Amino acid sequence: MFPIIPANSATAVSGNDEGIFGYGSPSSGVQTAVTNLVSNTGVVATDTTGVGTARSGIGACEYGGDKGIFGFGNSQAMTNLVSNLGVVATDTAGVGTARAAPACSYGNDKGIFGQNGEYGYVTNLVSNTGVVATDVTAVGTSRTSQAACEYGNDKGIFGFGSGTWPTFYSITNLVSNVGVVASDQAATTGTSRYGPEACHYGGDKGIFGYGSSPDTSITNLVSNAGVVSSDVAGVGTARYSLGACEYGQDKGIFGYGRSYVSMTNKVSNAGVVASDTTGVGTPRYDLAACSFN
Repeated sequence: MFPIIPANSATAVSGNDEGIFGYGSPSSGVQTAVTNLVSNTGVVATDTTGVGTARSGIGACEYGGDKGIFGFGNSQAMTNLVSNLGVVATDTAGVGTARAAPACSYGNDKGIFGQNGEYGYVTNLVSNTGVVATDVTAVGTSRTSQAACEYGNDKGIFGFGSGTWPTFYSITNLVSNVGVVASDQAATTGTSRYGPEACHYGGDKGIFGYGSSPDTSITNLVSNAGVVSSDVAGVGTARYSLGACEYGQDKGIFGYGRSYVSMTNKVSNAGVVASDTTGVGTPRYDLAACSFN
């Protein structure tokens, strides 16, 4: 009998199969709660009727290994859980400071809503059952319009953003596998900007993309050690305040954004961004996305 040799975990695919875009602003002064599912091949579905309070500036991340959570938003602190079938639940009463809040997963099955300097520079941890904890004073430079994603299988990173207008940043803050946010890393080699988005890809890496200072489509890859690369020439329509999530276990997708568009751009498992795919669903910006299943 031959011995059974376990798979090499360092190269194993690690991620969820499907994704969901949700909420945002379809026009000036208007907010929505519609969602759009993303298949395991990166196909975006038509609008699903919104559940919960319509809002923008929302964040989203994975929790529990196969579920997701939308949370916070401009002047809001409530959350909406996403099942492992992509079904969005009604509002859960808010915990913590109401604000626009980027989010990412950490620790394999937990999440963190993050730093925003406009209404309170705090973070809120999400348990593996989707329970949001009270405010923790944030670490690092206070800024708004950041992005966040997972890297290294169990850690996270917040990056970029804006301070007092027109100050833009390219600094990042790493999140440990127990949800502790580190102090500022020296400015990255990427372009300082606000309103980018980020997602997990390739099993253990991440990517920041798009943003404005002015509007751009450049990307910056994040290694499995949390190191952010220099700018990669942009692909697709320059825009900001979009959403991004993982799909197909090791790929990613950027979608929607300002000014009120709905196109998407897929990210391969090597971090290569594809040209625009014709948009599906309500054009909008200031939305969020996460993976599930």
